[in-house]
Amino acid sequence: MRKTTYTIKQIIVHLREVEVLCSQGKTIGEAARQIGVTEQTYYRWRKQYGGMNSSDAKRLKELEKENARLKKLVADLSLDNAILKDVAEGKF
Repeated sequence: MRKTTYTIKQIIVHLREVEVLCSQGKTIGEAARQIGVTEQTYYRWRKQYGGMNSSDAKRLKELEKENARLKKLVADLSLDNAILKDVAEGKF
C-alpha cells in the first residue's frame, strides 16, 4: 500500500469531512475509510489538529519552522562554547 503524505490543510479538511459523515449517521470507522485513512490515523489527527482552522495550521507550521531554526542555533552555540572551553583549558 502506498503511503500518502497529507498537508495540514488537507488533514483539517478530512477531519471536517468525517464530522459531516458522522452527523449523517455513519460510524467513525466507516467515515475514516471513506476519506481513505485508518481509524487510528483519524484519532491521531483529531488529537493533534482537532479544532484548528486554516490560519491556525499556517501559524503552527511557521512556529515549527522557527523552532527548528532556533534549535539549530542553540546546537551551534553549544558547540562553539565547548570548543572555546577546551581551548581555554589547553585541551586541543
